[in-house]
Amino acid sequence: MSAGGRRPNDFLEGAAQNGLHIGGEETPSSDNATIEVLDPSTGEPFATVASASKKDVIAAVDSSAEAAESWNKWAPRERAEVLRRTFELMTELEDEYATLIVKEMGKTFAESQGEMRYASEFFRWFSEEAVRNDGSLTTAPAGDKQIMAISQPIGVSVLITPWNFPAAMATRKIAPALAAGCTVILKPASDTPLTALALAATMEEAGVPPGVVNVVPSNRSSEVVPSLLDDPRVRKLSFTGSTEVGRRLLAGAAQNVVSCSMELGGDAPFLVFEDADIGEAVDGAIVAKLRNGGQSCIAANRFLVHAAVADEFSRQLSEAMSNITLGPGMQAGVGLGPLINASAQNEMQEIVDVAAGSGASVRVGGNAPDRPGYYFEPTLLSGVLANSPVLGREIFGPMAPVVTFETEDEAIELANDTIFGLASYLYTADLARGLRVAEAIESGMVGVNRGMISDPAAPFGGVKQSGLGREGGHEGMKEFLEMKYIAASW
Repeated sequence: MSAGGRRPNDFLEGAAQNGLHIGGEETPSSDNATIEVLDPSTGEPFATVASASKKDVIAAVDSSAEAAESWNKWAPRERAEVLRRTFELMTELEDEYATLIVKEMGKTFAESQGEMRYASEFFRWFSEEAVRNDGSLTTAPAGDKQIMAISQPIGVSVLITPWNFPAAMATRKIAPALAAGCTVILKPASDTPLTALALAATMEEAGVPPGVVNVVPSNRSSEVVPSLLDDPRVRKLSFTGSTEVGRRLLAGAAQNVVSCSMELGGDAPFLVFEDADIGEAVDGAIVAKLRNGGQSCIAANRFLVHAAVADEFSRQLSEAMSNITLGPGMQAGVGLGPLINASAQNEMQEIVDVAAGSGASVRVGGNAPDRPGYYFEPTLLSGVLANSPVLGREIFGPMAPVVTFETEDEAIELANDTIFGLASYLYTADLARGLRVAEAIESGMVGVNRGMISDPAAPFGGVKQSGLGREGGHEGMKEFLEMKYIAASW
């Protein structure tokens, strides 16, 4: 049946089984397999979604390839207007989307509203970028020809997104792809497929032609993703997720030399120097650590604090953490919702136990409350040694390990002692030091005296094993374009 007209509220409780979104139609999977969608605040299922098979994802490629024949010929201004209407419609539906995100992902309603503003802004930003696909014309040094360079859509693009920002991770990829003239196949995380399906319906209501955006939830990733990458019509893979999975996808994409953009794991250091305003640093730490319950690739992962201020910083941060109310995301006054699933909850308890066993102290939190749902208390670990086994791993939850340092050089060395390099944060009253350290830290993004760094107009991405390419900014659309050189004489 047609997916047109469905709104975010239609994907909440009481809705019929939700199908795949292929060619503008909502269909069951070819083998009728389904995914149960759980409410993290209770651990109970509240909806079902079709789970795509190999046959289904190839049907999505068929749809994308067919739609590409006309979509990439649309005038840039026409594509821009559709993206702008998508932004406007998402803005109108903000509260409906936020409610849906709370239900399937667990974050608070206020944070879900914030995600929707961020997510919708990608459509506004790339509606403006769609008309700025610049080329160049120069005369060859030998004077025998003109060198023309133009950029064209790379082609059918596979987008694989995680569960932690079910709207923003999708729009950050879809908007630049469509602006460039590409068609897409979105495979959302099986924990949070409903928001992605709602987005597809909203985009088609805004005027995106059927087949330009296909959505294929599946809990059989190891089967369906290789089928996508083996199809010669697929020319782009954009993935956000763990470095471990990213490595496997890169290996699979290499077989057909598929262009890859990878936004992978993080191990963000949060540096606090002795001259920092401790109150401001604590405020920034709350945002950098606890936004989205710490379930963010750019969440502060290690707190590197000068020994002279470590006790005061830990005291104030512990106090701030203890004042946060834990509960269901739609409940008034709640500052922290549940984790995504039982596995995430168990991992937090494991980290606390390992840290305590290696000499760290639990200043606040450290427990999963005895209640339904996947909750875990905001936790601060002090006295963590630089070689502690809890470091060097991505802590995807509301936990802050504090490590001390004595000198600027030591702080930089500790910050760079990781295979990752996505984001980092630092607090200091000395601007020269801030910029000097920002240059020295090996990460793709640095927040200087601020705990929030994401912006659709900024290039988002990492170095080392945190990824390849950039999303957002002027660079975001370039990931979905290929340059062509034309030699001409006249």
